[in-house]
Amino acid sequence: MGFSEYGNYDGLGLADLVRRKQVTPRELLDEAIARTAKVDPQINAVVVKHYDYAARQIEKGEPTGPFSGVPFLLKDLDILEGTRTTSGASLYKDNVADHTGTLAQRFLNAGLTIFGKSSTPEFGLMPTTESRLFGPTRNPWNLEHSSGGSSGGAAAAVAARILPVAHASDGGGSIRIPASACGVFGLKPTRARTPLGPDRGEGWGGFSCGHVVSITVRDSAAMLDAIHGPEASSPYVAPPPERPFLQEVGRDPGQLRISFTDKSPYGDAIDPEVAAATREIAALLSKLGHHVEERAPPLACDPAAVMATIVAANTALTVRLSEQRFGRPMTENDFETLTLAMARNAQKSTATDYVAAQLGSFQISRALATFFESCDVFLCPTLCSPPLRIGELNSMSKDLSHIAPILRRYIPATSMFNMSGQPAMSMPLAWNRGGLPLGMMFSARLGDEATLFRLAAQLEQERPWRGKLPPICA
Repeated sequence: MGFSEYGNYDGLGLADLVRRKQVTPRELLDEAIARTAKVDPQINAVVVKHYDYAARQIEKGEPTGPFSGVPFLLKDLDILEGTRTTSGASLYKDNVADHTGTLAQRFLNAGLTIFGKSSTPEFGLMPTTESRLFGPTRNPWNLEHSSGGSSGGAAAAVAARILPVAHASDGGGSIRIPASACGVFGLKPTRARTPLGPDRGEGWGGFSCGHVVSITVRDSAAMLDAIHGPEASSPYVAPPPERPFLQEVGRDPGQLRISFTDKSPYGDAIDPEVAAATREIAALLSKLGHHVEERAPPLACDPAAVMATIVAANTALTVRLSEQRFGRPMTENDFETLTLAMARNAQKSTATDYVAAQLGSFQISRALATFFESCDVFLCPTLCSPPLRIGELNSMSKDLSHIAPILRRYIPATSMFNMSGQPAMSMPLAWNRGGLPLGMMFSARLGDEATLFRLAAQLEQERPWRGKLPPICA
């Protein structure tokens, strides 16, 4: 029969019910499966379903943790032994993992019941989730619009209340972009806060990290408590937290020095409703007693150029390893046009070009570190326009020249915090006249997730979003 009150609870709430034996993990799994069946044909967020794996977890009754019995989705880039991981690529549509990633194991250790994988663009390369393999993941607020990317399936599933919290990862905005597009909470942790092994020490030159999207701030904090910390192969570690992140939720943030801008870092005009929403939140922060001033960090160099070089090089390696594995050149039957084009572009670059991009990343990091000497938090729009329409970004187009201008207009500010390694979060604090969510992005100093969680909890209390449901909702 499932558990009909499921949607009233966040992840910690469901786990508490399990601990108090008011509901069983099997009832929660059945409800998550029923909700998937109800709404996923419309939004296409759960692309790999391994309900048998989840059932075996429950039968074993292990492990237990802070999220024991809570249904969960891994992003379809992460590996779980014995289950399919496609990375959104046609070539890997039948790929079954022969081991489990460190982060996935930590999710298991937290007691989560992993019943499937959420959709992602091919190799997580786009800020929209429209892979050739699985088709577009649609926004529960408006099916004509994108759910964002690359964690678009995770955000859409959480927004549609298939589950309260889901795995996401972020190499250039891929937690924050879909969180904004789908009206959920998403925090990108400090660099190296969460593990990427055992197969990698870092992703995209240190830009990428994993965490979750959620309907509540406390789920995000508790999950970070459960999964953070180095592993044996970590090349570097994040500054240790002063106390558990969950203890920061509800803690007085004090009077923060908050800088904000309602403009693109490139100086380009942004959507007027997005700009107005940013000013409205800045005014709210002032009303809450924070010291707010309009000021933005300078761009030490072009973050788009840095991203292009480093991501292309990583994509080229993915293609090369695939060619070695399958013993033949990769073609458009295997990978999307964008993936192959990025690999070709990387082959035109030199090792010196890659080091120059790393230097550009450092210059951006240095400029941001200097900026944050005189402020505690920086506020800007997560996206500089409402969520894109399905098809606006086409990774299979013969002419890919449309992509860079759209990215510059749409997500000009997210990637700089991947380069600096600073924590940044998108909060669902505004909606436009068309009913689409407009996320607000807050960033803090390296290692200072604590300040963000305190501020997030204050804003969650002041402007709650949990009861605001999209038209497509389980």
